[in-house]
Amino acid sequence: MEIIIRKTEPSDAAALQELYACEKAYSGTLQLPHPALSMWETRLSNTPDNVYGYVAIADEEVIGNLGFMVCVNQRRRHVASLGISVKDNYAGQGVGSALLATSIDLADNWLNLIRIELTVFVDNQPAISLYKKFGFVIEGESPAYAFRNGEYVSAYHMARVKG
Repeated sequence: MEIIIRKTEPSDAAALQELYACEKAYSGTLQLPHPALSMWETRLSNTPDNVYGYVAIADEEVIGNLGFMVCVNQRRRHVASLGISVKDNYAGQGVGSALLATSIDLADNWLNLIRIELTVFVDNQPAISLYKKFGFVIEGESPAYAFRNGEYVSAYHMARVKG
C-alpha cells in the first residue's frame, strides 16, 4: 500500500469526520463519538499559525491524521506536541509511522525544535510501541487522566528530546 502524506486542507473536513467516527480513533484520543462535520469545517478553516496538520492518504482515501502544535510560550518555543489517529481498518499498516516520520522531519529539519511531547492512554500498546520506535520515552503517568466509555483511564506522558 502506498501512503501519501500531505498537509491538511479545509476540503478534508468530511474525511476527518469519517476517520474520527471510527471507534478506535475516538477511543484512543480525546475526541467524542459522532463528530459533527461543522466542527471539522470550523477547525480546518481557522488553523493557527503554530499548528500543522497532515493527512495520510491511500487509494485517494484519508486514512490517518496528525496534528502538530508548536508551543507559543517564549520559553517553550523549542517544544511541540502531537496527536495521531488512524482509521480502524488501517491500523498496523504503517500509517502512524509515516505520519510520525513527517512530524519529526518537520521538527528536526525545518522548525529547529528539540522536544516533541504527547499523551497516550496506558492501554494503547500499539501506539506506545510506535512512539518508542521513534525515540519517545515515558516520562510519567497521570492516573484517571480522561473519561472513556464509562470509566476513567490513565495516560502516559511521552517525549522525544533531540540529542
